Amino acid sequence: MNGPDQWDGRELSGGPGERPRIPAPRAAPEDRGPLPDVPPAPVTEPAGDAVAGDGGSPAHDDPRADTPREPEAEPLTDIAPAPLTAPTPAPPHRVLKSLLGAWALSACSAEETAAVEEHLTDCASCADEALRLRDAVGLLHPADSLDLDPLLRSRVLEGCLGRRPARIPVPEWAAPYDAETAKLDALLRDMGEAEWRAPVRLRWFEGERPVERETTVAGVMGHLLAVDGLVATALGLPDPLGTAAPPGAPNPLIRTETFWRSPDGEPGPTATHGPWRDQSYSLIRQVSFAGGKVAELAVPYGDFRLPLRDAFLDRAFECWVHAGDIAEAVDYPYEAPAAAHLHRMVDLAARLLPSALADRRRAGLAAPPQRLVEAGAPGRTLHLEVEGNGGGHWYIALDSPAALGTPDHTVAHIALDSAEFCQLAAGHIPPEEAAAGQHGERDAIREVLFATASLSRL
Repeated sequence: MNGPDQWDGRELSGGPGERPRIPAPRAAPEDRGPLPDVPPAPVTEPAGDAVAGDGGSPAHDDPRADTPREPEAEPLTDIAPAPLTAPTPAPPHRVLKSLLGAWALSACSAEETAAVEEHLTDCASCADEALRLRDAVGLLHPADSLDLDPLLRSRVLEGCLGRRPARIPVPEWAAPYDAETAKLDALLRDMGEAEWRAPVRLRWFEGERPVERETTVAGVMGHLLAVDGLVATALGLPDPLGTAAPPGAPNPLIRTETFWRSPDGEPGPTATHGPWRDQSYSLIRQVSFAGGKVAELAVPYGDFRLPLRDAFLDRAFECWVHAGDIAEAVDYPYEAPAAAHLHRMVDLAARLLPSALADRRRAGLAAPPQRLVEAGAPGRTLHLEVEGNGGGHWYIALDSPAALGTPDHTVAHIALDSAEFCQLAAGHIPPEEAAAGQHGERDAIREVLFATASLSRL
């Protein structure tokens, strides 16, 4: 050959007397594949300087003798195929059926899942069962709380009544009591026997100092049962104390002590939960049938009386307060009343403040009025602002319980959060510790805060 040839992109010298430069073997595509690597054949160098051999040599017989040739690779050895393994037999029907529950929960291994799903294509009964189990799994929510929402009953009733009004509706002023008793009933249903004996600390305010009394969850329910009995007897329903009811003017404290000393006052859900729940149902049913005719019926509370509409708000407020005491004792979360219901409770407390101020003055616990009020005159007024859920604005008459407060005669202003105001009215925080925004006459502010705390009782 007179010129350089191309071999795999490299020049090779093919002149006489020169040794050809043979490149290394190219890598085959299957070198990294499943076949074993085959080593290249060794290259034999020509003897002497001649490129062509003697007569009969390939240099004379083959016209392409001066062209370098790629070394021939050794033949590949045959690779024996992998021995065939027998297929794994499918598990029996009873085994696959027992795996359906785990399969529905995605708890099977890959092999079990494949076996079950192959079985479902041939077995109609297992396919139906698997479909039912998958539907049931869709109803499970393990991350959610299994406790019922205490407001569930109220929301269901509200939705039902919104679609179809009740033929005999619950009066608007009795709705807070209906909702709070339902919430407390839901809490009690979720408690065990031991929790009924959990210690509960009852707190209220007397005179100038806070008072405490320790009882149990069952004791708290006995107290609610006995005091709700005042409303029950006013409506002509049986007295829960029966013949053990103390004679004379009904007093909530005396009635509670009487029930606690009775055999029915022993701790336990059967002694208090059932009777209290039945009595609350009877009260709601009775006022619903009576309608507005009984709204102004007087309910005696010992030294004072309340119209029935206000007595129901008072019982709703106390039910909520003591339900919070129980929830705190058993470490259970408890929600505040709905905004509309809480506003009614706060309004009742604000309307009772002028009378509470007059009672404290008669007991020598508050200074006399600073201004003589003639008949029909408003006198001094304190602006009570309750902020937050259920709040509002009220003007409290300071000099006469019969007068009506007006913005024009305001001498002081108090701002309280609704939750803090309710805790103060329940006697759970002292008046000195109420974090109130205050402006105006200091004495008027102090008297109203102490009068608010004096609304509490056992």
